[in-house]
Amino acid sequence: MPERVRCALVQASADTQWSTSPLALKKRLISKHERFLREAARRRANIVCLQELFFSPYFPAEQDARWLAAGEHVPDGPTIERMCRLARRYRMALVVPVLEKAMRGLYYNTAAVIDADGSYLGKYRKTHLPHCHPGFWEKFYFRHGDLGFPVFRTQYAQVGVYLCYDRHFPEGGRELGLGGAEIVFNPSATVAGLSEHLWFLEMPAIAAANGFYVGAINRVGMESPWRTGEFYGQSFFCDPRGRIIACASRNKEEILIEDLDLDKIEETRKVWQFFRDRRPEMYGRITVADQATRRRSCKARGRQS
Repeated sequence: MPERVRCALVQASADTQWSTSPLALKKRLISKHERFLREAARRRANIVCLQELFFSPYFPAEQDARWLAAGEHVPDGPTIERMCRLARRYRMALVVPVLEKAMRGLYYNTAAVIDADGSYLGKYRKTHLPHCHPGFWEKFYFRHGDLGFPVFRTQYAQVGVYLCYDRHFPEGGRELGLGGAEIVFNPSATVAGLSEHLWFLEMPAIAAANGFYVGAINRVGMESPWRTGEFYGQSFFCDPRGRIIACASRNKEEILIEDLDLDKIEETRKVWQFFRDRRPEMYGRITVADQATRRRSCKARGRQS
């Protein structure tokens, strides 16, 4: 029998009101997403992924430290503890992206992964942080992730996480593939105009290059008062060949659910032998941080030859 996993992506709006405090918004959005989780459980989902910074609007549209009040420790904060209880109740594994407070004054854009028995498996901290117009000022709030690219073994599948802007960098996708990921979730918050033409290109290309499934999420609507652009939804699943197999609407809140046949991973890799044929010894420049170090590395290789 095929090894199938039913996965769900929660696509939602943030319902922002400028006069509402970050903590009040957080409480309201957590309650809203709990309703989505109940619906996903009713539809027998095995793994559910929430959107990037799910309990807040996309506040990096501005630079205002008041939003840090919503941060909490992971896994010891109240939201992840609550999600662990819900995961156990519904027998669902969860990917929960939050604003992590690591210590006083130090924050990360983080996703916690929880297994279907309610156990906390670990977290991924966003590796690549945007800092650009029209309103993606994440370096004002967050430190770059420092945990690498972990793969989490849930009861249903081996799961990796790549957060939003990470998708512009294929190197981490290869790390997740080599780490054994079968499904990679890409929770995002991205607006029309700047990157929409890339939305159906980048993560499907990463899926095809590594032979795993991808579940990519975007939120919907306009968020006041910034109105930097429309969050264009269209959350999707693609298969190990990079083909879109399910896609949500552009402007509606919904749960996108799809049954993923994990046997197709091996079927695809038997045809496209990218892991066999890659040449890591030839890619030294990719891991060099700056031009001066790169030149020294090239000279060293020249002397060795």
